[in-house]
Amino acid sequence: MAALGDLGREGCARRHAGELLMAGTESAAQTTDITAGPGGVMTDEVGVITGELTLRTELDGKDAVLRVQYKDADEWYAVTGGRAALSDPADLAAVHTVAVGLLNRPEG
Repeated sequence: MAALGDLGREGCARRHAGELLMAGTESAAQTTDITAGPGGVMTDEVGVITGELTLRTELDGKDAVLRVQYKDADEWYAVTGGRAALSDPADLAAVHTVAVGLLNRPEG
């Protein structure tokens, strides 16, 4: 039985789903390419960044940490307010999904 929405179209992803490492390690992370909406994404280091970006949600101890970079750039910036304590490292994927939903605004 196929999952709802699968319908045998594995090669039809609209954006990069990124990497998911096993939760419980210091390097657990997910990344997704996004387009910032009007007003961009506020970062601690350089203020607002806009345009085509990559969002990364990392596990830092027991915290989920959001970082963003210009797509294909080397530098990562901390998203302002983008740190939350997790009761379970497995929740990292849910935090990443919510962050993508809030910050990805390809239609403006």
